[in-house]
Amino acid sequence: MQRHRHRRGHDRPASTIYDKEEVKQRPVDYLLHEPGFSGGEVYQVSFVHRHPNLVMSVAHRSVFSSPVLQLNPDALHIARKTDAERVAGHIRGPLHGIPFAVKDNIATKDRLGTTAGSLALLDSVVPRDAFVVDKLRKAGAVLMGKATLSEWADMRSTVYSEGYSANGGQSRSSYNLTVNPGGSSSGSAIAVANNVVPFTLGTETDGSVINPAERNAVVGIKPTVGLTSRAGVIPESEHQDTVGVFARTVRDAVYALDAIYGVDVRDNYTSAQRGNTPSKGYAAALANRTALQGARFGLPWKSFWTFADAEQQSILLGLIDQIRTAGAIIINNTEITDYQTLVSPDGWNWDYGTTRGRPNESEYTYIKVDFYNNLRSYLSELSNTSIRSVDDVINFNNQYPYEEGAEPGLNPAFASGQDGLLASAATEGIMNETYFQALHFCQNRTRQGIDDALHPSQSVKLDALLVPPDVGQTYQIAAQAGYPMVTIPA
Repeated sequence: MQRHRHRRGHDRPASTIYDKEEVKQRPVDYLLHEPGFSGGEVYQVSFVHRHPNLVMSVAHRSVFSSPVLQLNPDALHIARKTDAERVAGHIRGPLHGIPFAVKDNIATKDRLGTTAGSLALLDSVVPRDAFVVDKLRKAGAVLMGKATLSEWADMRSTVYSEGYSANGGQSRSSYNLTVNPGGSSSGSAIAVANNVVPFTLGTETDGSVINPAERNAVVGIKPTVGLTSRAGVIPESEHQDTVGVFARTVRDAVYALDAIYGVDVRDNYTSAQRGNTPSKGYAAALANRTALQGARFGLPWKSFWTFADAEQQSILLGLIDQIRTAGAIIINNTEITDYQTLVSPDGWNWDYGTTRGRPNESEYTYIKVDFYNNLRSYLSELSNTSIRSVDDVINFNNQYPYEEGAEPGLNPAFASGQDGLLASAATEGIMNETYFQALHFCQNRTRQGIDDALHPSQSVKLDALLVPPDVGQTYQIAAQAGYPMVTIPA
């Protein structure tokens, strides 16, 4: 399950090695129309009891995959309140009474902790709910707990076990306990795949929503940077961080997205969405297969498809034939401009610029600086903790070297120790000329590359690019551009 930080693993989930629950996951719409749920006989409290996988599977049936780090002790109390609202005829929307979980780097002002999986933040107290959590509470959703993750959202080490944190232990794939579960939003994807909750929130800087969604066969939506507020989220990079959603169906994922996006005064990146989002939300655009009539999709074959193995290509091309049969137009060889320079030939590598001898063209050059500065800003608002910087985290890990893998070889889950944290600390947060050159190169070249692929000629404009799963270069290019990406299980 170990991987190198610069090369995300390519082992795909194998066949299921344990039986799924006898309780099947139901889409949100089904749950809301379940007999008694909205008819005055059975409300959310009973719903939670009638679906024990929402709580008990954490301790029993999901013990081997460990998707949930903490259970919310107030969940039933919250459910009773939403029950009362439903009895009174006040239904807030499609998520009223629906349970959910959030990644443990998303702040909740309640009896749950927010730790990013690190023991260093165990007793810290956040000042308020994250903006996205506050919006879900207002939408009537019931927070069930915090999902496990890769510690510090994969920022702490370059060689590590995906889905592991000192606070949460090792989370595992829903379909094969022996393979990489994807990350860093590992538990968020696994919880949905294991039927623990209908939807979850995760975060992404570079692949941390899309990668685990792909590996656990769930829908993952990674929004455009700035569509969802990062306020109250333990940060990695203000230039690429975004809050995304996981669900079993596209409809459920869109319901969740509609609930969390919006302008937030605490995140100035969200101001750019004014006038650029649908007035009735994204759910209004949901349709059936007839929507594919006349849709245009591109296949950036040389840019990405060539990295998928022959078996994967064969299966996916069969699916593309079905999309074509439904009326879509498929155009091959719609390439990312200058993909030969931008796309690593050796898998996911966010320091690919440095690998080519050009750190001023490397994503990692600015990410490690952003992490130093952005984390300091986040930590400054916490109470009941002395952790105020990356350096403080490093010192804490040195005090607990085995638990936190302070040095290589002390904790097998952190094989390279805390070299990622050390690399960030070494920058001292200085945004020098190399920093700005790298940021400009990665943002502008990837945006231009994707835009060109979507407009292969003056007369042709594509609706989207179709790319193979588990080819890490796909979500890396989208991440650097700050562009959205969606994964849909076949």
